[in-house]
Amino acid sequence: MKSRGLHVKLMLIMLLLIFSLMTAVCAFLIRGVVSYYLNDFYASMKDVFSLQEFSDGLRFSADEESGYEQMNEILSAWSGRLGVDGVNRNYYVLDGETAEVLIGSDNEKTIEITPNIVSALNGKDGYSGERSADYMDVALPIKGNEKSYIIYIIDNKQTVQSLNTQLFRIIIEALAIGLAISVILSLMLSKMLVTPIQSLTRAANRAAKGDLSQRIELNAHDEIGVLTSAFNNMANQLRDTLDEIENERNKLSAVFLHMTDGLVVFSRDGIMIHYNPAAERLLGVGLNNPVLDYPLIFGEIAPMENVLSIKSPGVIRAERETNDKSLEIILAPFAGSEETQGGILALIHDVTQQRRSEQTRREFVANVSHELRTPITNVRSYAETLADAGKDMSEEETARFLGVIINESDRMTKIVQDLLLLSKFDAGQTELNVEEFDIIRSTREIYEGMLLNVEKRGMRMTLDVPTLPVVCEGDKQRIEQVIVNVLSNAVRYTPDGGVISISAGEKDGWAVVCVRDTGIGIPKEDIPRLFDRFYRVDKARSRALGGSGLGLSIAREIMIKHSGSITIESEPGKGTSVTITFPLRWQNGGAAIV
Repeated sequence: MKSRGLHVKLMLIMLLLIFSLMTAVCAFLIRGVVSYYLNDFYASMKDVFSLQEFSDGLRFSADEESGYEQMNEILSAWSGRLGVDGVNRNYYVLDGETAEVLIGSDNEKTIEITPNIVSALNGKDGYSGERSADYMDVALPIKGNEKSYIIYIIDNKQTVQSLNTQLFRIIIEALAIGLAISVILSLMLSKMLVTPIQSLTRAANRAAKGDLSQRIELNAHDEIGVLTSAFNNMANQLRDTLDEIENERNKLSAVFLHMTDGLVVFSRDGIMIHYNPAAERLLGVGLNNPVLDYPLIFGEIAPMENVLSIKSPGVIRAERETNDKSLEIILAPFAGSEETQGGILALIHDVTQQRRSEQTRREFVANVSHELRTPITNVRSYAETLADAGKDMSEEETARFLGVIINESDRMTKIVQDLLLLSKFDAGQTELNVEEFDIIRSTREIYEGMLLNVEKRGMRMTLDVPTLPVVCEGDKQRIEQVIVNVLSNAVRYTPDGGVISISAGEKDGWAVVCVRDTGIGIPKEDIPRLFDRFYRVDKARSRALGGSGLGLSIAREIMIKHSGSITIESEPGKGTSVTITFPLRWQNGGAAIV
């Protein structure tokens, strides 16, 4: 940078700044003076004409035979308050019908008809004015019993124009002085700036050629001094920064190779530039084949020209099913340092689990709707029958119908309670009442409570427990709920005449409860899904037997809270064995093994 060029630029900037500032100040001052005088004129006129003594005198004069002469006397007496000087501001009494000048503060016999006079002729006060007009005026109608008059006051703005002329002259003088000062200051400032900038330029040129040994002497502590110090620090740290960049490049390379999402980079010609192992794993193809290019891999999703024409941050999203996986493909262009560089980046994300979760959520909503629709329909049907039959239905039939309604209501209540419990488990809002209890005693009480119902169905139920108690820690009510759910399923799916065996005990610091039955059994492929909510192996039969499909889901959540496990072994036609295991000593935050 040449000092002469910097001198000229700074001088021009300073001159332009001073000129622009003074021009703006001049415009605002002149505009402000005009606005002030205009507002002050109309405000003072309204104040005077609103005085009771003044306005009543004008109205009373209008009823006199020589009313305009008396008005002239009143206006002359109030001329000081009105600012009338007979030169720049005058008053006139006009005929209220023709606007003819009857008398005034000067010898003018005719005046120009202004918008305010037109308003007064129409019976309205004329207080409007334009900033651009070369006069200010007020016209007020005065009506008598027989004649009407118009009081008209006009100012030629000569005072405003004189003041503006003086302001303009002062601003011009200030502008000339400011321009002279700006020239001197710009020369001084440019000289202060040029020397360190020239030193920085020479050092920067040497650094661009690879010479980082040059240092600039620091003689100032202003912005230039800070810049010089920053340049020296930059030269000191540049080599270390290059090493750090190399290290970061290695880190990014490691991330690129080991990231779980697939990443493939193509040039603008569609040639594959980079890819990571995850891309090969997700796509299920070896990408080291030189034949593979963009059209072969992603051409069916979007042509190259469509992707390259996208403006950042736009992308193209698509999904592809590959090797039993749902893949989300995101295609985006990237730009290089030149127009011929850049290309397309393809990000491959495995959304299989997400899609399965969405499907599970949809199935869950459908199952809830189905489970609640049946009892609601039954309640409505029986209730409508009761309502239609009225007194024609016998007491026995009425009682039976009401019993069905109550049972169906209890069924809906049980489903809703189970859903609320599962929701609390999911939200982590369920608190366990941890206490010491005897698992042997709890198992025996459950056995005795269900024995009568089992025997009524012609089944046999046995209990195998030790004589000594097995004391454990946990939520007694929740653990017993798990045992009851498992035992209820055994009773529900075991035909009449079957056998159910219950055993409980302790093994290696764990409480173990096992329920075996000789029921219908479960196919091997259905066992992993038994803990899914509303899942049933035989849906029609399960609903007929009263199951909601939520019991095992609740049982698993309770065992997760107790750091325990619940496992199922079954074979169709030979029965099912369910084992519940949890530690004797309380351990919070475990995961169930199913």
